[in-house]
Amino acid sequence: MFSFQTKYFFLNSLLIILFTFNAIGQNKKDLEKKKAQLQKEINTTNQLLNETKKNKKLSLNQLVTLNQKIEIREDLINTIAYEVNEINAAVNKANISINNLKKEIQKLKVEYEKMIYYAYKNQSAYTKMMFIFSAKDFNQAYSRMKYFEQYSEYRKKQALIIQKTQNNLAKKVKELETNRSELKALLGEKEEEKKTLTIEKSEKEVVLIQLQEKEGQLKADLKKKQEDANKLQKEIKRIIEEEIKRAREEAVLAAKNAKAKNPPNPKNNTTKENPKEVKNENVLTLTPEAQKLSDNFELNKGKLPWPVAEGVIIEYFGEHEHPVLKGIKVKNDGIDISTKVGSAVRAVFDGEVTGVISIPGAGKAIIVRHGEYLSVYSNLSETNVKKGDKIKTKQNIGTALTDEDNKTSMELQIWKGSILLNPIGWIYRNQ
Repeated sequence: MFSFQTKYFFLNSLLIILFTFNAIGQNKKDLEKKKAQLQKEINTTNQLLNETKKNKKLSLNQLVTLNQKIEIREDLINTIAYEVNEINAAVNKANISINNLKKEIQKLKVEYEKMIYYAYKNQSAYTKMMFIFSAKDFNQAYSRMKYFEQYSEYRKKQALIIQKTQNNLAKKVKELETNRSELKALLGEKEEEKKTLTIEKSEKEVVLIQLQEKEGQLKADLKKKQEDANKLQKEIKRIIEEEIKRAREEAVLAAKNAKAKNPPNPKNNTTKENPKEVKNENVLTLTPEAQKLSDNFELNKGKLPWPVAEGVIIEYFGEHEHPVLKGIKVKNDGIDISTKVGSAVRAVFDGEVTGVISIPGAGKAIIVRHGEYLSVYSNLSETNVKKGDKIKTKQNIGTALTDEDNKTSMELQIWKGSILLNPIGWIYRNQ
């Protein structure tokens, strides 16, 4: 018979190997999904670069897009390297489990052989009958007869367990061999990506040197861009301040109307000030309907769709170094997304249009309110909505602007009242 320790070790080893392979499958699936997304982003960046290169004039956008492609490529290489490490670790761990199971199966076989040998020596019908008839009473005789039946059944089950475990091990070994083949392919893929990365970095250096020779023009372009951006931000802030003021006036009027309809009882005055009343000038006062919309917007943080169907981020939120001009920092109030010529710009969430802006030299912009939050879509060539329009998530609200350098892009800003937020934390990473 098998010992308790033997059975425990056998089951524990089997659970370890099954868990290992489940983990491999889950990680592999996630990594392959990420690789596919990164490759999609690289393809999109290549298309955007080709559009930029149609204009023979070298532009800053070409360098920015190249930088973005290099970053994505490096991320792809790191993902492949991580996948290689994951599979290697899983293969090593699984090999240890397989070896342990092989040793245990060998022990099980030895014990099984002893059991068969014992059964062989005591298999004569005479011996069995004598054992049964030598019982003290009928109940004991019946128990001994059942013992022979159960013992025979137990032998059959143990033989099946050993066979099933051997088949399972053979399957796992085959899967490991497949993993090794995948490892070899991944390593080859990694080397090819590294070669491509080297070529792209060389191309970037050439473009950078050529742009540095145009420092004066770049500074003039930057100054013009900052002036346009300041005009746009001033107009956005004006509209948001008006929206905050209007919302407060509406809230005060609603409170007065409610009080007029339900005057307090002087004998039993239990009326209290609303503890949720907001007095912060940076925050919008909300109606119950607007509060619900605001809550839903907040619940979708990190899940909002991109404002364009396809594109790559070429400038991030906040202050950062200029890609060419040394010692000069640029500040971005949102994120700039490069996209294809003629791309539609879409709303990231349900809401109401609170403003449509047109700044000469800076294109057009749309402000959409989502309760306490606002989303701003700027650098548009055309707008399809007007103030007061109710819009839905992913609704087409305008068209991204294409400049004289064949650069097509738009900017997304996210506000909470009059406070700027980083849009990266709000949109879905994989579009």
